[in-house]
Amino acid sequence: MGGFAISLLVGWCVPAGAEPAHRAATGIDDLAPAETRAVLALGPWPVPVPPDPGNRVSGHPQAIELGRQLFRDPRMSPVAYIACVTCHQPDRAFTDIKARAHGLADLPRNTPTLANLRLQRWYGWGGGSDSLWMASIKPILDAREFDGNAQLVRRLFVREPALAACYRQVFGVSPLRGDAQRTVLDVGKALAAFVETLTTGRTPFDEFRDALARGDASAAAAYPPRALRGLKLFVGSAGCVACHVGANFSDGEFHPGVAMGGAMGGVAREAAGDRGRLDDAHALRASGFNLLGAGNDDASRRNAAATRRLVPHEGLRGRYRTPSLRNAAVTAPYFHDGRSDRLLDAVQHTQRVTLDEAADLAAFVATLTDAHGARRPWDSSGLQRCP
Repeated sequence: MGGFAISLLVGWCVPAGAEPAHRAATGIDDLAPAETRAVLALGPWPVPVPPDPGNRVSGHPQAIELGRQLFRDPRMSPVAYIACVTCHQPDRAFTDIKARAHGLADLPRNTPTLANLRLQRWYGWGGGSDSLWMASIKPILDAREFDGNAQLVRRLFVREPALAACYRQVFGVSPLRGDAQRTVLDVGKALAAFVETLTTGRTPFDEFRDALARGDASAAAAYPPRALRGLKLFVGSAGCVACHVGANFSDGEFHPGVAMGGAMGGVAREAAGDRGRLDDAHALRASGFNLLGAGNDDASRRNAAATRRLVPHEGLRGRYRTPSLRNAAVTAPYFHDGRSDRLLDAVQHTQRVTLDEAADLAAFVATLTDAHGARRPWDSSGLQRCP
């Protein structure tokens, strides 16, 4: 996944007072013009995002509330104990801290966090979904995750009249009428409306970046020297910014995974037959829930252009999407298969940095963590009703 393709670590840090004596702290005056431009390009934050044109209920308060309720409801699975929240836990940065996900069975990939997903074009490590609502539907129907089906989803609304009433307020029809597949589609769109609200807040890096933009040396001086050294590496010799670019620290594209032995740019080991972007591109094009289908609410179909151009080919094998580094310090383990528990291990895969430089990079990425850290807020005030 490019020059520095990692999320970051929990469980490894630099002891207090352990900075190498030979390395002086840097100040913003030491940033070269090219470094300053590169740092400024990593913001500002937050990024304004319009509603999803493919989802007619994107941004609607009632749809968000319905999605919030469905997110925690296990009755879309026949075993009645698997829900979205099983793997995407609010007190674990909406992930599960496991190397690889587990629903009703083991899966080959790490559970990604749900933060800031509206900023993406493709969803999942291999880009198996081209919309957030498609990505919300897939686990429900996957035999390894929920093992649900359209009739089981519809039965949830039979059992819960209040939830059915909420659905009617959102979509203007009963969830029990018409094609059951349409009910599944609408459930995915309500879930997507909720997930769109899961965003990360401002961080110490954002304060530094904005101070740099204003030329406010006094405010910028509060930024930790070690983090500033790591930032200079990040936009410079370590090559991280080649893939972890922009305010969300991701180019959203697909790059070769980490090969065994630590080399970057080779084809990663295929876990459980996982061929990365190649498999997911085939599955996406074959799905009736992609943006080329009738479920897309964008009448112009402009949002389907990338899907229309997507042609699965062997060059996609072993490629995975660049993860965002925002709040990455609280979302270990790392890489698509969760192979690294610690930041130091992940950074050393690049073979571009020394141990001291890895410590600096870790200090920088730690400053991409917002005030809530791993424990994301969960508003339960409206769980019994639609607004």
